Amino acid sequence: MEMRVPLSSLTDSVTRRIEGTMASMTGLMADPVIRLGVTGLSRAGKTVFITGLVANLLDRGRMPQLKAHAAGRIEAVWLQPQPDMTLPRFAYEEHLAALTGDTPRWPASTRAVSELRLSFRVRPTGMFAGVQGVRTVHLDIIDYPGEWLLDLSLLGQSYEAWSDATFARIARRPQARDYLATARAEDGSRPLDESRAQALADSFTAYLNAAREDGYSDCTPGRFLLPGDLAGSPVLTFAPLPKPGDAPKGSLWHEMARRYEGYKSKVVRPFFRNHFARIDRQVVLVDALGAIHAGPQALEDLRRTMADILIAFRPGANSFLSQILMGKRVERILFAATKADHIHHTQHPRLTAIMEALLRDARDRANFAGARTEAMSLASLRATVEETVTRHGETVEAVRGRLMDGRQVALYPGELPADPARLLSPAREGAEGWLDAEFALMSFAPARTTLRPGEGPPHIRLDRAAEFLIGDRL
Repeated sequence: MEMRVPLSSLTDSVTRRIEGTMASMTGLMADPVIRLGVTGLSRAGKTVFITGLVANLLDRGRMPQLKAHAAGRIEAVWLQPQPDMTLPRFAYEEHLAALTGDTPRWPASTRAVSELRLSFRVRPTGMFAGVQGVRTVHLDIIDYPGEWLLDLSLLGQSYEAWSDATFARIARRPQARDYLATARAEDGSRPLDESRAQALADSFTAYLNAAREDGYSDCTPGRFLLPGDLAGSPVLTFAPLPKPGDAPKGSLWHEMARRYEGYKSKVVRPFFRNHFARIDRQVVLVDALGAIHAGPQALEDLRRTMADILIAFRPGANSFLSQILMGKRVERILFAATKADHIHHTQHPRLTAIMEALLRDARDRANFAGARTEAMSLASLRATVEETVTRHGETVEAVRGRLMDGRQVALYPGELPADPARLLSPAREGAEGWLDAEFALMSFAPARTTLRPGEGPPHIRLDRAAEFLIGDRL
C-alpha cells in the first residue's frame, strides 16, 4: 500500500531542518541562549512564579542555592527586549507592582503565550576561565497555558477515540452529569443543526470550567477554557459524542469529527511548531495541595496528567512531534508543587515526597527516558508566616496569613502522610474521599513586605529551582 506524506508535514520537516542548521551555525558565534518554558496546571500560580523568579534573579540576596551567585561569578543581570517580536512581552513590572504594592494583590493570570529575556554577565569557571573572560548568557522565558500543553495528546487520537476516552474519564465526575445526559440523548446520525452543535459545545465547556474550578487537571481541549479570538469559531464548536450506527456526511457526528480534526491542524499543531519546539528547559507548576484537598479522584487525575505531560516531552511517542523537533529534546523538566507556604515547613518533605511519587508513577506510565526530571515543593512568593497554635487541646504547627477579605487567620491544614502510598493507593482505586483525614486550604492574599536593596521578594526554594533549571549553563 502506498504511503502518502502530507505536504504540510514535509514543509514543517524541511523548515525545522533549515532552522536547526542555522541555529547551529549562529550558535558558534552568538551568546548562548537558554529557552525556559514555564507552564502550570489549574491554579498553580504561573504568573507569580515567573514574576518571583525574575525579581530574585535580578536581586539575588535570597538566592543562596544558585551556585553561580554563591560563587560570586554573576556580575550583573538585566532585562532586555524579547527576541520574538511577534509575541507579547510578559508584563513583569506590572505583576511585580501588584505583588509588592501598598495593598498587595495577586496579578491577573496570563491567557496566551508571552516572553521575557534576562541577560547574565557571568565569569566562567574551569581550566579556560582565564582565557575566555566574562561572557553573556541569555535566558528567554516562554510563558504559556498548561491547558495547551495537554492538547498534545489529541494529536494521536481520532475523534472517536477521543470521545470514548473522554466519556470513560469523566463518567464519575459530578461536574459532568449535565453534559453526559445531554450527549447520550443526542442522535449523532441526524443532519447537523448548528444551534445543537453550539449548545453541546457550550455544555461541554461549562463542564471543563467546573472541573478545573474543582481541582481537576486534565481539562482538554485547552482552548475551550482560553478561547481568545477563536471564541465562537467552528474549531471550538465541537464536543465528544457517542458514535452512532451510521454517521453519513453532513451528520452531527461527522461534522463534530471534522471540527475536531480542524482544531488539531489549525490550533494545536501551530503552537507546538512555533513555540514548543524551541524550548530547552521546562518547569511545570502543579497545585498538588489543591488536588489533595479536592479528593482522591482529583489526585488520580493529576497523576495521569503528569504522565501525559511527560509523553509530550518524549518525541518518539508522537510522529508529529518527532518531525518538528528533528532530534532536539528538552534537557531538563521540573515538576514543582506550588503554595508550599500554605503548610508548615515541617511538612514540606512530605509534600515533596508526594510529588516525587507522582512523578515516578508518571515516568513509569509514560515509559519515559531522556530528559533529566525532578520534583520539588516551593512557594514563588511567600504569603504566610509560621506559628504554633492550640487545636482541640493539642499543639500543632500552623501558618498565618491574610485572607482575600483582609482578615488575618491561622491555618492548620491537616497532616500530610509520611508515606505517599496512603494517598496514591486510594486515588488509583477510585475512592470517593479520604477515609482517615481531611486536608483544608485557604486562599491567602500576598503579604505586605518591605524589600531591602539587593533582595527579591520572599520565597521558598526558588533558588533551588533556578539551580536545577539553568545553573549548569551559568
